[in-house]
Amino acid sequence: MIKVQTVHTSELDTKTRTAVRALLDEAFEGDLSDDDWEHALGGMHALAWDGAELAGHASVVQRRLLHGGRALRVGYVEAVGVREDLRRRGYGAALMDALERVIRDAYDLGALSAADEAVDFYEVRGWQRWQGPTFALTPTGLVRTEEDDDGVHVLPVTVPLELSGELVCDWRDGDVW
Repeated sequence: MIKVQTVHTSELDTKTRTAVRALLDEAFEGDLSDDDWEHALGGMHALAWDGAELAGHASVVQRRLLHGGRALRVGYVEAVGVREDLRRRGYGAALMDALERVIRDAYDLGALSAADEAVDFYEVRGWQRWQGPTFALTPTGLVRTEEDDDGVHVLPVTVPLELSGELVCDWRDGDVW
């Protein structure tokens, strides 16, 4: 049985935080920027363990997305990664089970930006590809984020969505979606 622990960022001790960053650097093959790491902090973390060794990580942080004339409180999934030697053994699903419980209990909506190779994984879990145009509310105003249109997925919880409508994310450094 896979053991998954959920903790807030404030409860991650230095040793665990360092292990999470190392695992993610490996899982993302060195393509996890400092901004990406920053995006994963400040919310709830799901940590999967293989005995005493960290096997996987995912986090959910609060963001605001605008849709249909409303500002939605969104559980945004970040930094999902599993050690390479343990992939395709259920760790990713166990991590997402934990985060999806948090999302359903605390947010209007779940959202994430999926890498191409992860799209099937999320869609099988009930995440829906956003079909409309995406934007970011930046310090200089509303900016179209066309390059992110195909990667944004949502998990409906409490609000009706028009998947072909506009979706606007709040601003942050690095990748906005």
